[in-house]
Amino acid sequence: MVTKTEATQLNSLENQVDNGGGGAWDYLTLVRNLKVRRSDKVLKHGLSILNNPKIRSNLGPDEWTLYEQVAVAAMDCQCLDVAKDCTKVLRKRFPESKRVGRLEAMLLEAKGSWELAEKAYTSLLEDNPLDQIIHKRRVAMAKAQGNISRAIEFLNKYLEIFMADHDAWRELAEIYVSLQMYKQAAFCYEELILSQPTVPLYHLAYADVLYTLGGLENLQTAKKYYSSTIDLTGGKNTRALFGVCLCTSAIAQLVKGKIKEEKEGSQVQSLAAKVLEKDYKQRAPDKLPQLTAALKSLTLSS
Repeated sequence: MVTKTEATQLNSLENQVDNGGGGAWDYLTLVRNLKVRRSDKVLKHGLSILNNPKIRSNLGPDEWTLYEQVAVAAMDCQCLDVAKDCTKVLRKRFPESKRVGRLEAMLLEAKGSWELAEKAYTSLLEDNPLDQIIHKRRVAMAKAQGNISRAIEFLNKYLEIFMADHDAWRELAEIYVSLQMYKQAAFCYEELILSQPTVPLYHLAYADVLYTLGGLENLQTAKKYYSSTIDLTGGKNTRALFGVCLCTSAIAQLVKGKIKEEKEGSQVQSLAAKVLEKDYKQRAPDKLPQLTAALKSLTLSS
């Protein structure tokens, strides 16, 4: 994740290069190191270096890194002739390179030659089953074709090998949610919470999934995770505050007659409602009447 300082540095350097102030190579290096996508800028400034033999020769071994960087950017921008030319140069320099083979497969993908790209990726994975980039490319390619079941299959295979990839777990969870496969999504968020217990986003998403699933046990657990989201954000997550109120109301309807649970639930709901009302008074006073009416309906229904 790019920090605020890094983002400021990147934007400053980008403005400098765009306005003719030099530093193109430093900019391209920073983009590469931060792993950000600025494909149009990389293509423009990368080609300005590659097309200047004097500057290019001063790069030394980094020349080949730049060819690769520009090739990928060109694919993003659908400048496939440029990507093809860069890949050819790299293939000539590194005739046995699997890394260049990966670029060639990506070029096939960019052209929409799905079957050929799949064959190329499969062949490369046979040689190196631990190539994360190729695994991810297969997922992306399946999604690009609208083949979501295939994307799920590839993601699951990937996570069997790279279980610590938080982004992959989150992507899989979001796909499951989009397909209304909430139990599978819940499992993904459980994995994320186990590995990164202090990230409020995962607690919130898990609570949303459990609330959607419904049932007393799921609602009670959802309420706990909405509460933990509130704790982790210093009481500032509006969605989690609403979640506590919704869960409390739904639970109350399921446990009518159990005085202890009803009393505890109403106290928590009251606290969350007060925080919401205070927040709306400060940030959206014109919406306060709607909020008050909504909270009142939840209280009455419970």
